[in-house]
Amino acid sequence: MTFQPFVPLGGLAGWRFLQNTVETQRAAHGDGAVLQRDLAYFRENIGSVATAEDLVSDFRLLSVALGAFGLSEDINAHFLIRTVLEEGTIAPDALANRLSDKRYRDLSRAFGFGDFDTPNTQLSDFADRIAARYKEQRFEVDMGRTSDTMRLALTAQRELPAIAAGDASNRTKWFTLMGTPPVRKVMEVALGLPTAIGTLPIDKQLEVFQERARALFGTDDLPQLVAEGRLDRILDRFTALDDSASGVNVTSPALVLLRGF
Repeated sequence: MTFQPFVPLGGLAGWRFLQNTVETQRAAHGDGAVLQRDLAYFRENIGSVATAEDLVSDFRLLSVALGAFGLSEDINAHFLIRTVLEEGTIAPDALANRLSDKRYRDLSRAFGFGDFDTPNTQLSDFADRIAARYKEQRFEVDMGRTSDTMRLALTAQRELPAIAAGDASNRTKWFTLMGTPPVRKVMEVALGLPTAIGTLPIDKQLEVFQERARALFGTDDLPQLVAEGRLDRILDRFTALDDSASGVNVTSPALVLLRGF
């Protein structure tokens, strides 16, 4: 039997409910028989995978690999995935580095087929690391069956601190955010930006994102945006405003307060 993650209502109230119950729901979801079978197969067989072709040719292994990075929709794009994996991430012109969606880069880097003589599939803790990512992603995907708003908020809650961490420049971190579709969606809504912003030149997009972040949250520095409660404010705005675009009462007290952030 598979546990279906849920929220009983939408908007900010639904997000509050989810935050109070998410650990219990994750535990119940993680014990699902289908998920456990998929992960058992992955753990038992990934160590025998030495090339990108080995991975792409095994549907069950590839399903977990792609699912762990939110790329399940590409399960039949064998040539794309194999090329992303084989070229790695070291060369600036590698396909993973040229694609606007940075999840492909993360996938290629994690498996290491194109970056190392011995891929990461041979590491003793590799299966467990991918399994942990897959469980998180599957929970978020299944939450999306109840509420896509909550799915996106959970993804941003996980991904934004990872994007903000590290030694890259703030500008580079923003480009990574803008190239990660679920996180970009959350930030667009939280900052009150139209999706049409994506038609602007990329440098202009960055300028608009940063200007709105400064206006609403007092900074465009990503490490600061995910610290000191600002990430909570971003997610609160998103969960309220995203549902308002879907017919929720836009004069609700929660939305009035959020507009004053």
